[in-house]
Amino acid sequence: MVETIDTHLIDWSRAQFALTAIYHWLFVPLTLGLGIVQAVMETAYYKTGNEFWKKTAQFWMKIFGINFAIGVATGLILEFEFGANWSNYSWFVGDIFGAPLAIEGILAFFMEATFIAVMFFGWGKVSKGFHLASTWLTVAGATISAYWILVANAWMQHPVGMQFNPDTVRNEMVSFWEVALSPVAVNKFFHAVLSGWIVGAAFVVGVACWFLLKKRETKFALSSIKIGAIFGLIACVLSMWTGDGSAHQVAQKQPMKLAAMEGLYEGRNGAGLIGVGVLNPDKERYNDGKAPFIFKVEAPGMLSLLAERSASAYVPGIANLIEGGYTQKDGTVALSAQEKMERGKLAIRALASYRAAESDSARQQAYATLDKNFKYFGYGYITNPSDLIPPVGLTFYAFHVMVLIGGFLLLLFAAVAFLSYKNRLAPKRWLQRVCIAAIFLAIVAGQAGWIVAEVGRQPWAIQDMLPTSAAISKLPTSSVQLTFFIFLALFTVLLVAELKIMISAIKKGPQIEQAQ
Repeated sequence: MVETIDTHLIDWSRAQFALTAIYHWLFVPLTLGLGIVQAVMETAYYKTGNEFWKKTAQFWMKIFGINFAIGVATGLILEFEFGANWSNYSWFVGDIFGAPLAIEGILAFFMEATFIAVMFFGWGKVSKGFHLASTWLTVAGATISAYWILVANAWMQHPVGMQFNPDTVRNEMVSFWEVALSPVAVNKFFHAVLSGWIVGAAFVVGVACWFLLKKRETKFALSSIKIGAIFGLIACVLSMWTGDGSAHQVAQKQPMKLAAMEGLYEGRNGAGLIGVGVLNPDKERYNDGKAPFIFKVEAPGMLSLLAERSASAYVPGIANLIEGGYTQKDGTVALSAQEKMERGKLAIRALASYRAAESDSARQQAYATLDKNFKYFGYGYITNPSDLIPPVGLTFYAFHVMVLIGGFLLLLFAAVAFLSYKNRLAPKRWLQRVCIAAIFLAIVAGQAGWIVAEVGRQPWAIQDMLPTSAAISKLPTSSVQLTFFIFLALFTVLLVAELKIMISAIKKGPQIEQAQ
């Protein structure tokens, strides 16, 4: 079905998509987080009638608008790349993958576009209640938009609700609700949105601390810090809960990703969860006998508890997943990667036989073989079992950076919330500088989470069904390289422009007259 493609083309296409996604995710989390903060502040204005809260909400709304516009531009390019660079992927699963994206475009995007106009230009033109409703509906539209995009991404991590049609060589949706309400999708949505809330909260607290350092707009700054810190603390606590659920689902659906996240090469009962560790750079293969870590600090039994809800449960490592032979939870013996590859090749041959068959009996026989082995279809395109191992170093460090920063932000929000409500934050200038730096840390944590999700899934475009080598478009590598650098330049210009406009707006401030 798909020809062998130059590996350089695969690498450059992946790099281009990763570049676009990284830039896009610089803007989306801030949109999700700032949206809630500005809506809360406008709610305070609606309830109290105090002009202070109106000016405060309008300030953060201006920052929201600057960020929102750039996020839309990068998101549109991402969707076009599916058709341009990943046409085999789009053909193979477009009937399923396209549905949530279409809903996102038709419902959520137009919902945002309608109410965001009222939110920005409706002050004094519509009632306070209608304006407040428009603000909250803009936030809801952005969040709903994120949901459908994350449904599509979750389906790539755990494909459900579909059936393969050998006549069209496409996967077709048989259950919309199974796709839309997949536990993987629901958990991914909450975890990703909460990460955006954390970024928004860190941004509000950090910017407000800048005003404190400059001894400007003190009432505005302290009020924003109180709301931002409490909002961030709640988001961090909830993110820990969804993170636990996400890791458990990864263990069930993508065990190789979990093994890479923890640098676990040899499975064992009572596996420990790494807190801090340094991987051995000399370890080149899963079976070379070298120790995977230079040093590590782990919590005994916690990885087993996370993965299987039992501190003594068995968790397979990278070597076990490649070699097979261990007993699975259902009592069956795990197949080796080589066995899965052979069954995948059998499925591919059966598909070819089905399409070439001239009699009903031959077609039925080929279909039976295809149906029996289709769960291993994607493995038929894998040429080496080691190709099934994602980049362990990048996945491991990204995961632990995300977790460590998340823990730090939890403590920071708690401390800032306590000190601000006790009116003891203003003198602590060192802590205010830490809060400014925490904006960058929150963004890094969000990016690291996506690295874990996407790099940890490699080599799969769709888990166990379609590797990137079979999903790629047949394009000249040079054209992908050219567009990569064009996008790099374009996105960088947009980012620099946004930062300049945003910094200018921040320096101008909310312009609230303070009678102090």
